[in-house]
Amino acid sequence: MKLFKKYCVLVFMLFAMANVNAQTVSFDDPIAAMLDSLQTQKMFETAFAKPVFPKNNKFKYSIDSIPKFDDYTYQARLAKLDAVSPFDLVYNEHVKGFINLYAFRKRESVSRMMGVAQLYYPMFEEVLDRYNIPLELKHLAVIESALIPYARSRAGATGLWQFMYPTGKMYGLNVTSYIDQRCDPYKATVAAAEYLKSLYGMFKDWQMVLAAYNAGPGTISKAIRRSGGKKTYWEIRPFLPTETQGYVPAFIAANYVMNYGAEHNIYAAVPRKTYFEVDTVVVKEQMSFEQIGQALDISSEEILYFNPQYRKNIIPAGGNTMCLPKAKIGIFLNNEQDIYAAIKAQQGQSQLVETLAEVKKIHTVKAGEKLSSIARKYGVTVTDLRTWNYVGKRGVKAGKKLTVYVKESASAATKLEIKAESKNEQNIASTNNEGTDTKLLSENNSKKATEFIYHKVKKGETLYNVSKKYNVGAAELKALNNLSNSALTIGQLLKIKEK
Repeated sequence: MKLFKKYCVLVFMLFAMANVNAQTVSFDDPIAAMLDSLQTQKMFETAFAKPVFPKNNKFKYSIDSIPKFDDYTYQARLAKLDAVSPFDLVYNEHVKGFINLYAFRKRESVSRMMGVAQLYYPMFEEVLDRYNIPLELKHLAVIESALIPYARSRAGATGLWQFMYPTGKMYGLNVTSYIDQRCDPYKATVAAAEYLKSLYGMFKDWQMVLAAYNAGPGTISKAIRRSGGKKTYWEIRPFLPTETQGYVPAFIAANYVMNYGAEHNIYAAVPRKTYFEVDTVVVKEQMSFEQIGQALDISSEEILYFNPQYRKNIIPAGGNTMCLPKAKIGIFLNNEQDIYAAIKAQQGQSQLVETLAEVKKIHTVKAGEKLSSIARKYGVTVTDLRTWNYVGKRGVKAGKKLTVYVKESASAATKLEIKAESKNEQNIASTNNEGTDTKLLSENNSKKATEFIYHKVKKGETLYNVSKKYNVGAAELKALNNLSNSALTIGQLLKIKEK
């Protein structure tokens, strides 16, 4: 009989544990999935140097040690953080479940997030401080996107701060064929700060703001009514969607682990570049990542890592910015005009390079039209239409207005011909044969495009070496490139007149 009782107790305990685990998974599933996605991002291989475990680590742990603590320790540490925070950083079973997720189950992901944080957190803090909202909100991006700047949820929320298309549009984040500003780290952070401040104006409580950021202010207002007019997160929590019930506990746990990583023997992966090692410049001409890479000796993968807002590895003209390591930005600024000239020369030689121009059009949906037929009409994809517009599960109805960006292109050859025509007007006017006109223009363009060649300075090269290589005088080379002295910089572009 005693053996039977023990067996029943054991079965009951296993059943209870299974229920607890199932509940934990249901709460942390979206967040765990985002953390898992961090592990599979190939682009992040360019973000980190080899992990370095500190030999003289703070608590003398071995490299494979995974410390465990009792509830009192967790509670005391969170109380210490809570004392200097406007958030109610409580400790309970819900928070404990997410601490276990971060500190035990997803330790490697947390290490990588700590590394990426060294690129993004200083910028987050600067923007949040400007809007006079709590700096702890920087950890919100951890649970939203795992600090992946181009993260995209199943519902279509995108970027570090996971903006849906309509909300992003409301806060000035535009989406075109070539740029998704929801993925622009700086612009999206400014939009997130404005949105968070707006939510605080509605609810006057930062935990309620977090819940509203996740579920939307309308959902929170409904939960308040269903709770009988309660005004705090923990009071309305039972009336919230399941994912939002886990959202504030996840935020508290993220605060904890990002502050107490060393206590859990978790150290930041060493980033190749931190926020203070990169800079931003405005690009005046259209440039592809391949062209930037050739000019600055940097891979397209690394350019994308620092500029995740560009969707087709192209920075369009029109005052868009480029973020790169400071050394590369320095080379770019020192050779900016020569780089633009080299790109134009390259285009002139091929005579087939397209200049991109997007025209915004508004399409009013007609009866019987579907997204697929509209996409075919404008030469775009259904995904493009969904990205540019908010489209619900039922598709589009007649009368709905859709934004469509139609690509219009002109060849570089056409532009060059127009320019050449104005310069050679007298020669062309004296020629009556249309074929001869075309030949004259073609010869003129070819001559103009190949008048100069460009040499990128390699390690150890001097002005004298380069001048001998191309059989030109060092003084001529110096004058042509407006050099004040003979010193050269690795990666510098030198203009050389072709013999």
